[in-house]
Amino acid sequence: MDNPVNIRHPLKCFLMLAALLPLLSGCWDNKDINHRSLPVIMGISLTEENQYKVFLDIPVTNETSTVNIVSDTGNTINEIIDHMSMNMETQVDLLHLKIVIVDKNFASKGMEDIISAFNRSRDISSKTLLAICDEELDQFFSKMQAKSEHSGSIVYDFFEKNAGWNPQLADTRVWQMFRSIHSYTHDVIVPIIRSGRSTSIECVGSAIIKNGRMTGRIGPDETLVANAFYGKSAFGKVEVMNSATVQIISNRLTHRSWMKDGRPYLRSHLRLKVTILDSRGHPTEEQINGKLEELLTTRLNQMFKQTQKEQADILALGQHFRNHLTREQLQDWRTTYYPDLDFKLSVSTVIENRGNLKSL
Repeated sequence: MDNPVNIRHPLKCFLMLAALLPLLSGCWDNKDINHRSLPVIMGISLTEENQYKVFLDIPVTNETSTVNIVSDTGNTINEIIDHMSMNMETQVDLLHLKIVIVDKNFASKGMEDIISAFNRSRDISSKTLLAICDEELDQFFSKMQAKSEHSGSIVYDFFEKNAGWNPQLADTRVWQMFRSIHSYTHDVIVPIIRSGRSTSIECVGSAIIKNGRMTGRIGPDETLVANAFYGKSAFGKVEVMNSATVQIISNRLTHRSWMKDGRPYLRSHLRLKVTILDSRGHPTEEQINGKLEELLTTRLNQMFKQTQKEQADILALGQHFRNHLTREQLQDWRTTYYPDLDFKLSVSTVIENRGNLKSL
């Protein structure tokens, strides 16, 4: 005969669930999207009183699709954002922020405080892009607003991989800047932009960032070479001998490093696959290959000498000596070892096909 059904166990479960109901908080702190402002661009500069001045580019979705530029000053970024939210009918939410633009004067003094604040607060995504403005931010945002009602979209599309970005433009995120500030062997470059004359935005090169501070700059051509080192040079176009233009299809980089008598040595080999887009006259593929290799080698050597003088390792060459030096020695990489680094780069190119070649 079967045992009688025990109803006490289900009853206990029901009583336990009922006791937990008052502890469920639900979604009481959620805010409707209509009650939030979602800026896509933030601009940061320093006033004469050494306070932060923050600009927010906030798209407004309505029948006219306008854009609001909101600005305020304060001692900290969080204080400014809270003050903005207090004076607005919606709450400012920075989670969807796409780009942070820093004034060049502020960048020259150092950005470590704001990068650390971004990392601690978690209000801003670590994937947010960084850029440096080569003009006053008041002037920049005024021009962006005057040129288009969709200024946020213009600046964002300028950096978007599927839109306006190309390998002559640096691509640096908040997390990469934070890493470089706390790394002994890895500095970064950040794009420098300004409002354009015939276009909305112009890229005028890249800033060399050492320990969170702008120490110098390089041009777009040198940025392309740096991106080749980072593995981001695909589809970059290079003019050779004023008679041909080639496009980089892919690149591969290999390194060999060693120490001798306390001096670091590094030999790197960059292999490029390119295609010829157009040519003037009748240069041979051997001539184009030779001139391209010479051109890229010269550009990188010039950039290396500049950064070596400024003790800013934007190519992260010190990363290849982490197995050769102790942690205490790596702390002195920029000041002791990097200025004495014997570095040589060889470039080899392969023309895969002649692409859309046209003779003029």
